[in-house]
Amino acid sequence: MTIMKQVPDDFPRDTNLSSVSGVQPKLPVRLVEGRYIVGLTEGELLLRYEYCDDLVQQLVAYCQRKADEHPEWSHEITLERMAKGVALKGESGEWDITENEQQWMVSQIKLLLGW
Repeated sequence: MTIMKQVPDDFPRDTNLSSVSGVQPKLPVRLVEGRYIVGLTEGELLLRYEYCDDLVQQLVAYCQRKADEHPEWSHEITLERMAKGVALKGESGEWDITENEQQWMVSQIKLLLGW
C-alpha cells in the first residue's frame, strides 16, 4: 500500500508557470490526458510540494547549523540570510521555486525551528 502525502492547504496553488504575450486576453491551457488544464494537476502540485518540503527539511538543518556556528547572530538574522540565499537560488533558476513557494518555505522553516 502506498501512502501519498497530502498537500497542505497553506501551500501556494497559484503558481503561474507560463505567460502569453499579445493584446487580446489569453488563457494558458495544456492538454493533459484528453482534458484541457489551467494551472497544475494534482500530481504536479504534489511534486512541487514534495520538492519544497524536502528543501525545507534541508534548510532547517542548515539554519540550526548556522545558529550553532554563529551564536552572535540573532534568529532573525539567520533566517534573513537563509531567505536571501533561497531567493537567489530561485531567481537564478538553480532551484525551480516561485516567489510564493519561497515565502511558504521560509514560514515553514520559522515554524519548525520555533523562531
